[in-house]
Amino acid sequence: MTMGCPYGTHRVLEPAGSLPQPAWRLNDDPKIYDNEILIDVQRLNIDSASFRQISEEAGGDPDRIAAIIRRIVTERGKMHNPVTGSGGMLIGTVREVGPALNADVRPGDRIATLVSLSLTPLRIEAIHRVLPESDQVEVTGTAVLFETGIYAKLPDDIPDNLALAALDVCGAPAQTARLVKPGDRVLILGGGGKSGLLCSYAARRAGAAEVICFDYSDESLARARRLGAAHRYIQGDARDALGVMRAVGEKVDLTLSLVNVPGAELGAILATKPTGKIYFFSMATSFTAAALGAEGVGSQVEMLIGNGYYPGHADLTLNLLRESPELRALFEEIYA
Repeated sequence: MTMGCPYGTHRVLEPAGSLPQPAWRLNDDPKIYDNEILIDVQRLNIDSASFRQISEEAGGDPDRIAAIIRRIVTERGKMHNPVTGSGGMLIGTVREVGPALNADVRPGDRIATLVSLSLTPLRIEAIHRVLPESDQVEVTGTAVLFETGIYAKLPDDIPDNLALAALDVCGAPAQTARLVKPGDRVLILGGGGKSGLLCSYAARRAGAAEVICFDYSDESLARARRLGAAHRYIQGDARDALGVMRAVGEKVDLTLSLVNVPGAELGAILATKPTGKIYFFSMATSFTAAALGAEGVGSQVEMLIGNGYYPGHADLTLNLLRESPELRALFEEIYA
């Protein structure tokens, strides 16, 4: 048997000895090891921070966006944005399952990967369409999932692109459900984006006494108001730390930082009680700025790295769409 490392180190080409996520380049050969899964890829969901950066570099031109994505994947053997360091996720159809895997999927099953594209060997044969409104890209290609890679079978009752959008950020509402205690006041920076909408609903559902939706965009705030899960809606720039603090007023128990731009760390810190918590889910976060910033303003606030994995996160998030007609309608409007 040809067995690979469960963590995928056998796919690393550069630098030797690295794990796949921090590696510069991976082997994207679709010939799999006996403990891997081969996927025929139909759609990529580029993470929000990465898509924003690529779109700005491309001047918003879909053809140039496609060319940049193609260049990154060709150069690195994975979709790992060298500027933001982030990736996204994908949906596709299982083509082959290694004989050494005790997996609950078989060829023909439709799945979404729940590990980052920044560590997933990926080969793109063609890019058919770029969908800027949803950060998604329709492609033909192949991807490899390692033995330790997690995934979710796509449900029959939710369209694939809608499920992809929700599953891309499913760690955030799952962590929100875990972190919110009944009676908490919760601030959501980037509350009108897709993770923000899910987290607003999850926070209200978990018993938050007040949910504050903070967003820069008129359009995003209008979406959040239509959902109606928040109690207050504030328009502002999350990078203006003092402006965030003043707009929020009394400091909150929990802040969720979901913005797709850098520089929002101190706004989250100043708006949160020193005894509170901040969950940094944004891939634009500088954890150096967060750590040194909290130290600099004398706050002992507990800061959590936005690990996208939490047990049961996929089912929890899809169930939110099933449970709330308003939430599902908003997602269908944007993604389906």
